[in-house]
Amino acid sequence: MTSNDTSRAPHPYVGMWVTSDGFIRQELLPNGRYDEARGSRRSAYTGSYTVTGSHIDYVDDTGFTATGDVRDGVLFHEHLVLYREGDERAQERGIRSRSRG
Repeated sequence: MTSNDTSRAPHPYVGMWVTSDGFIRQELLPNGRYDEARGSRRSAYTGSYTVTGSHIDYVDDTGFTATGDVRDGVLFHEHLVLYREGDERAQERGIRSRSRG
């Protein structure tokens, strides 16, 4: 690793992504790894990811593969919709979905 490598800013997708109900929390780490929690189950899924443009390819540590796409700041990961942690849109959708049930 060169000194230039350590000064690079992390990819803009790095960080915590959550479903509107907060049940699924997927953290994209700067080292190309991800850690996904589901409910109280920490590290339910872990693996690596690569980003090409706005597309994300995932490879779980068990070999399972998945994809995702970021559109307008929202991560569409297979059947999931994830928002940046703290994104007001997630909070609004969470409130709406709870009030329906």
